[in-house]
Amino acid sequence: MAGVQDGELALAVASAGGLGSLPCGMLSADQLTAELTKISQQTLAPINVNFFCHTPPEPDPAVEARWRQALTPYYAEFGIDPAEIPKKASRQPFSHQMADALEPFKPRIVSFHYGLPEKNLLQRVKSWGSAVLSTATTVAEAEWLEANGADAIIAQGVEAGGHRGMFLSKDVTKQIGTFALVPQIVKATQLPVIAAGGIADASGVRAALALGASAVQVGTAYLLCHEAKTRAVHRQALKSDLIRHTVLTTLFSGGAARGMVNRLIRELGPMPDVAPPYPLASAALAPIRAAAEAQGSGDFSPLWAGQNATGCKEISAAELTQELAAGLS
Repeated sequence: MAGVQDGELALAVASAGGLGSLPCGMLSADQLTAELTKISQQTLAPINVNFFCHTPPEPDPAVEARWRQALTPYYAEFGIDPAEIPKKASRQPFSHQMADALEPFKPRIVSFHYGLPEKNLLQRVKSWGSAVLSTATTVAEAEWLEANGADAIIAQGVEAGGHRGMFLSKDVTKQIGTFALVPQIVKATQLPVIAAGGIADASGVRAALALGASAVQVGTAYLLCHEAKTRAVHRQALKSDLIRHTVLTTLFSGGAARGMVNRLIRELGPMPDVAPPYPLASAALAPIRAAAEAQGSGDFSPLWAGQNATGCKEISAAELTQELAAGLS
């Protein structure tokens, strides 16, 4: 949930007995230290810290030029000079610098998106006594995670909002639904399986557990909670008919992610060939998004959401967590 939450939401979930999570993939080392310090001062409960572990692609000037050319009409519409836009990606993979910031806290649970970090970094995390979780979107990815040191597997069904955790293949046709994926991973591996995607209420929790999941991970349902930092245009979209149509798109970052269909997706298509690879697409789009949001428009924003937003409520995250936990009994 990078970009729509900080430690406040994690603390609220923890206060209700859930495992709160802190997204760290867009934080600097100093920001990570500040967030974990704040959390540790307010709870002794375990908190999951989540990082990206993608391999950054080499920037290609020709690819970047084609992408900016595709966005030229929007630059003109908002009076933006593309020459002044920096090319730095906002999402960085887990590194020794981040591990240095993390080590004093020795978190009990560390999770990763896009596989696992390099072996020496993974062993460093494990040396703290931390349990390591990672996302699998296919059975093959789950088997790879088990063979390479994960302690539990997050089975991310195609319904899930936000970025897919795909790392062995970029072929989205291999993505399957949560309730098809969970029992297959349970059968194929010996690790605990955490179901993610399309789970929005207690009945969804019960269904996932009945299929062999040991736990569930919920994201979209928390986007309207009081403690979430979901932007105004995103909140508005979640409460509108836009939520009825979500797609996998590479427009906003270069990586496949599920979000609500807006103007940019309608006009350029959800997965255009011109978008640079993850995470390089976001930089050129950032000023267009900012200009539109300043006008109250989400036409150029990543309106991440899963296929089941029926659990989205404007209540406290603690209250929502307690409602979901009713599915455990």
